[in-house]
Amino acid sequence: MPIPAGVPPFTTDPTTVIGQVRLLCTDLDDAAPLFTDGQIAAFLSLEQSNVRLAAAQALDTIATSEALVSKVIRTQDLQTDGAKLAAELRARAQGLRDQAADRDTAGNLFGLDVVDYNPNTWLQAEFADSVDGP
Repeated sequence: MPIPAGVPPFTTDPTTVIGQVRLLCTDLDDAAPLFTDGQIAAFLSLEQSNVRLAAAQALDTIATSEALVSKVIRTQDLQTDGAKLAAELRARAQGLRDQAADRDTAGNLFGLDVVDYNPNTWLQAEFADSVDGP
């Protein structure tokens, strides 16, 4: 379906980096998106195209907004706590940063290769030279 004139583009396709950032920061409501594609692209630019770090920035931005706008509100049967929600969002953002730290620039997990190692190789070579020597 084409986007109506005057409405900023809204990409949720998870095969795109913008869609992946939206997925991780749960900005998926096409009726009321939290960010434009341009704003998500800015997060990606700020974070050198790292999807997890861009999503973490988006979550931090949402958390700041929530803390500023919602505050703590209590009515007869309703209570909201913007500070608690902001703390949860920031914790999720930190989790994404931790995940990003465990990956290379292509998004692959850092790994460990097991290789054969003999710390005495140099010593064995030294003895072989002295036996075969002059």
